[in-house]
Amino acid sequence: NLCIGCVFCFSRSDKAGHPQWFVLGVGQVIKGLDIGMTGMCPGEKRQVTVPPDLAFGQKGKHPVPPNATLIFEVELFSVSRGPRSMESFGEIDLNKDRTLTKDEVIEYLKLEYQKGSGQRDDTFFNSILADIFRKSDHNGDGLISAKEYDVYGHDEL
Repeated sequence: NLCIGCVFCFSRSDKAGHPQWFVLGVGQVIKGLDIGMTGMCPGEKRQVTVPPDLAFGQKGKHPVPPNATLIFEVELFSVSRGPRSMESFGEIDLNKDRTLTKDEVIEYLKLEYQKGSGQRDDTFFNSILADIFRKSDHNGDGLISAKEYDVYGHDEL
């Protein structure tokens, strides 16, 4: 089951339709999705209806108009136990150099996916990898540092 602080992937019909990863319960998506996706399991599809007060409210946010009720068709591909946690960073960082390479991240994704849902082709993992690096590699150096990885803003490492 999906839990607060878990990271999961969902597909949406944005520019390229690539799976999108986010951490549940830390405000990376609108509150209505945080609430509506709680308890989902990998492979589950769900329609989530979000009222305006749990979405963009009276002001809206382009292109969503003010006071809009949003309806999402969500398919949960994968859930992992907080891969954005610093503990998980250490698991992904195979050479312990405090940075994550694309090879390390894709290896971790493949292993985690095999534990829960089985096999996927390289295109699936490459699209997730591209999205992770697009969102996390803030300085564009092709690596994700511990600081870039830590969505909670802590500097314990």
